[in-house]
Amino acid sequence: MSHLLAGLTLGFAAGVSPGPLMTLVITRTLEYGLAAGLRVAVAPLITDAPIVVLTVLFVSALPSGVETALTLAGAAFLLYLAWEIARDARSATLLRTGPAAQASAVADLWRGVMVNFLSPNPWLFWIGVGAPLFTRAWQNRPALAIVFLASFYALLVGSKALAAFAVAGGRRYLNDDWYRRLLFASALLLAFFSLRLFWQALQDMIG
Repeated sequence: MSHLLAGLTLGFAAGVSPGPLMTLVITRTLEYGLAAGLRVAVAPLITDAPIVVLTVLFVSALPSGVETALTLAGAAFLLYLAWEIARDARSATLLRTGPAAQASAVADLWRGVMVNFLSPNPWLFWIGVGAPLFTRAWQNRPALAIVFLASFYALLVGSKALAAFAVAGGRRYLNDDWYRRLLFASALLLAFFSLRLFWQALQDMIG
């Protein structure tokens, strides 16, 4: 029961915490609807597999500069997304149809994968918390490790999916002006997270 509770608690905390991936879930739901937001929400199921394997098996062998390199790459990618959203917000409308909308929908999962994989947060969680818990559970009984992993990702992805449902439900009440304001606010939030990551990487390089 303790492993189930740990997975549920940590998964929910990670799922509802504000961050680049949650912001992207909300932004893509606003732009392209519920399906787009859900595609971003499931990104951790794809990106975290190599993160879990690397941290569980090779955490002690990872070079010290990996975290800084990931932080810089993630900051640059978030800044690019912020610029792209702010650019599109100037002329965005709620009714999106045609090839452009379909092309953007195809890219949703890729965006979520890039944001999550390049963010230092999943790496830091698995290095400091997830890998030790998973390893101890596996050594005790492999089924307990699977319970921990399954409950963690059920709440992590489920929380972000619920956010997408909530945003999609409120989307129908927006007019184009408020829609553009919310998109621009999302761009500013992504830019804020980007600057925080740049500052974190700078501190790591100085320290």
